Amino acid sequence: MGWEQGRPDPEGCPRSCRPEVTTMYDLHTHTSLSDGELLPTELLRRAAVLGYDTLAITDHADASNLAHLVEAVGRCRESARCYCVDLLVGVELTHVPPPLIPAFAREAKRLGADIVVVHGETVVEPVTPGTNHAACTCEYVDVLAHPGLIAVEDVRAAREHGVALEITSRAGHNRTNGYVVRVGREAGCRLVVDSDTHAPSDLMSKETRWVVALGAGLTEAESREALSLDINRLLQK
Repeated sequence: MGWEQGRPDPEGCPRSCRPEVTTMYDLHTHTSLSDGELLPTELLRRAAVLGYDTLAITDHADASNLAHLVEAVGRCRESARCYCVDLLVGVELTHVPPPLIPAFAREAKRLGADIVVVHGETVVEPVTPGTNHAACTCEYVDVLAHPGLIAVEDVRAAREHGVALEITSRAGHNRTNGYVVRVGREAGCRLVVDSDTHAPSDLMSKETRWVVALGAGLTEAESREALSLDINRLLQK
């Protein structure tokens, strides 16, 4: 296929840098519907060229645009099918007051969202304390993005409620990846590897996803498990 031209050759990397997974997903991306650079369809096309099987479009959402985002991204399902990418219509609840997160997440699902991501307590933004806890205890939340120095009790709650914690390649947010891996491993919480894409260059290649997983402190076996995640299982609660 033409999209393979110019891609890094895994054989030229050390063994630890070679991807050993066959599926590719990204559960956290942004488009021009919020603060991203690309239209949803162009993002889908670029993901297809890189070999992605599943892409969630999760633009920043609050009370002002929740319904619009779900409807707008949903209109791109046919384009996604043409590009052979499984599109997950989603939102990233961003700086929503913690007491409102459950209702917003529930409403997103009612409107037809496939996935709800919550903008977690990253160490590089003034996210309201309690956001992580609200997300980890909500049955309608699927992924807690860049959770920062998340409390151990919230990690346990995430495991109990089927909320995955994110390992991210996003600059700044990724400062606490190692901590998230450690507490997630200890609690037995599901981990996902996402890009938080805003620009074309943010989408990760298969090799980069592997390096991000290993660099965060996951073992090769844990990296294979995280990168080969059964998305349907994650979303079935």
